[in-house]
Amino acid sequence: MDAAVIDATGIHRLVATLIGRGFRVIGPTRSDNAIVLTELTSGEDLPSGWGVDVGPGRYRLRRRGDNALFGHSAGPQSWKQFLHPPRQLLWSSDGAGKDAPARYAFIGVRACDLAAISMLNGVLGEAAHPDQGFVGRLQRVFVVAVNCTEPGGLCFCASMGTGPHVGPGYDLSLTERIDDEGPHYLVEIGSDEGAEVLDALPHRDATQAEIASADAEIAAATEQMGRQMPPRDLRELLVESRESSRWDEVAARCLTCGNCTMVCPTCFCTSIEDVTDLTGEHAQRWMQWASCFEMDFTFIHEGSVRQSTRSRYRHWITHKLGTWHDQFGTTGCVGCGRCIAWCPTGIDITEEMNVLADLAGDDEH
Repeated sequence: MDAAVIDATGIHRLVATLIGRGFRVIGPTRSDNAIVLTELTSGEDLPSGWGVDVGPGRYRLRRRGDNALFGHSAGPQSWKQFLHPPRQLLWSSDGAGKDAPARYAFIGVRACDLAAISMLNGVLGEAAHPDQGFVGRLQRVFVVAVNCTEPGGLCFCASMGTGPHVGPGYDLSLTERIDDEGPHYLVEIGSDEGAEVLDALPHRDATQAEIASADAEIAAATEQMGRQMPPRDLRELLVESRESSRWDEVAARCLTCGNCTMVCPTCFCTSIEDVTDLTGEHAQRWMQWASCFEMDFTFIHEGSVRQSTRSRYRHWITHKLGTWHDQFGTTGCVGCGRCIAWCPTGIDITEEMNVLADLAGDDEH
């Protein structure tokens, strides 16, 4: 079987089946004014009929004219929080924190986020000294990916080579399609466990026409991206632009709040904190997310190496798009657009790179 088709009932059965197999099922749901990732109790928790409108520094929910379950672009959270939690207990004097990691099933993983999980694995799982907590969590995850046919206004995965078609790493992948009868889903199998789960769902074989039509919709999404990076070597561009006056302009807008690093699905930096109680009889060591925008991030002896906003923003974007290649062999950006949406002043990473490319072009003349 090349692919199968399930309807909305099949999605509900999918959630129930994964719960029945012992997974904590994590997926998108509507909470207040955002689509967030949380544990699902049933398929009813999925955000049926909700979409989002996004722009630099802007994110708003909107009602769709259909019952699509995945008709929205990235929210403020990524799957990183479940694989590389914001705060982790590393050691305790009383032996606490030794429980086995949860068995997660992720439903609704976009191509950009699936690529982000792969990038995090390259950093944390395949390093010379792997993060065993990350490795243990990743090994136990069941992934239901979703191909994108409606990119959001800030998406630029196509120019980063990460979407809109999902890459390897999923157990099942879905392509949501809407017709007069409502949503239905083309399902592709990525693992033996994925095949077992699909067998438990009501489904039928997909026709070649359905497969071709779904592929065409995904391909068309490539031309509908809201943003794109300049079509040149970004690492080389950043090296050439190290002393550009543009850094002062962006620094005048940047608040160094660290929102971009907190919502980024690939930022991985952490700091370590040791705490004790007042008696000194109980001690713990915690690891928590850190941001390169913090003054203390590069604190050495009596001061920070990067004291200016200019230098901290330049470091972040240069690492993300440039020196990440030197360390890990890939870019560190997947084109999800979260850093643009959740920047309080609307700084747009694609705009900055395109301006630098224009300025570099002027310099060449």
